[in-house]
This record gives sequence, structure tokens and C-alpha cells, in this order.
Amino acid sequence: MKMKRIIMAAFFLAMPFFMFAQRFAVVDTEYILGKIPEYQIAQDRINDMAVEWQREIEQKFSEIEQMYRSFQAESVLLPAEMKTRREEEIIQKEKEAKDLQKKRFGTDGDLSKKRQELIKPIQDRVYNAVEEIATKNNFAVVFDKANGLSMLYVNPRNDISEEVLESLGYTR
Repeated sequence: MKMKRIIMAAFFLAMPFFMFAQRFAVVDTEYILGKIPEYQIAQDRINDMAVEWQREIEQKFSEIEQMYRSFQAESVLLPAEMKTRREEEIIQKEKEAKDLQKKRFGTDGDLSKKRQELIKPIQDRVYNAVEEIATKNNFAVVFDKANGLSMLYVNPRNDISEEVLESLGYTR
């Protein structure tokens, strides 16, 4: 994060020197997405699923907590074999609950997949519109001010990555 700020500060300090040759624009994707009804509907669906899944997981952990309290209360009366079996049941239930939590909310979990399915197409439409407008108006860079200033679009003509690779001795 600190490196990103340094890069952005350097970029803005250097901007006056090449601003005359380049055109820049700013968009607020949060504002834009907030004005798209399908986006709000998709967000609501995702939020509803998340709440439902969170309740399901909390219920499982509540059951585990109840099993554990019951086990603690009865453990002094249980034979060693029965204690072991009950401990293993609790451990297994806890593992299942954590697995479910990961399945629902993990990096590649159900929530992420649903977000990808419902939100990404809308974001892609916004990006395509930004790209079309940027191309039409000859903007070199479009910044998104929604989540801190980040580049949303860069005109491919201004991408010198291949030149850098060539100067480092790597061919295309």
C-alpha cells in the first residue's frame, strides 16, 4: 500500500511535464454502479445469500458449542472410550463447520463465485463504456476515484511494456 502511494505521488508530481501531450479523465465507478438498477439487485441477492449462509454457519457453531458444553458436564461420568468418541465427534463437527465456512466464504467460495456471476458482467459493461469513451475522446488514462485513485483504463498506445522487455533483452 505504501509503495502504491509512492508511485501515485511520483506520477502526480511528473504529471505536469507530460500533461500537455496526454489527456486524462476521472470516473467514479461506485457512483456509476449505484445508478444501475441491475447492480443493486445483484448486490441485494448476494447480501441475502451471505446472510443466509452466515446464519447456517453460526447455527452449526452453536450446535458445536452445545455439544461441547454437554460433553464438559458429562465428561466426569463417561468412560475413557466414550470421552474419546465424543471429543472426536465434536472435532469432526467443528471441521465440517469450518469447511462449510470456507466453501461459502473462502477465496474461491460460493460467495465469490456468485459475485463473479452476478456483478462482473455489470462491471465489464461499465469498463467497456469507459474504454469506449476514453478511446473516442482520446484520453490516455482514466482514473477511478471510487476506492482511492486507481487507473481504470490506459490507452494501449501508451503501454511501453514490450519496449521495456526488449531493452532488457527479452524478445516478443
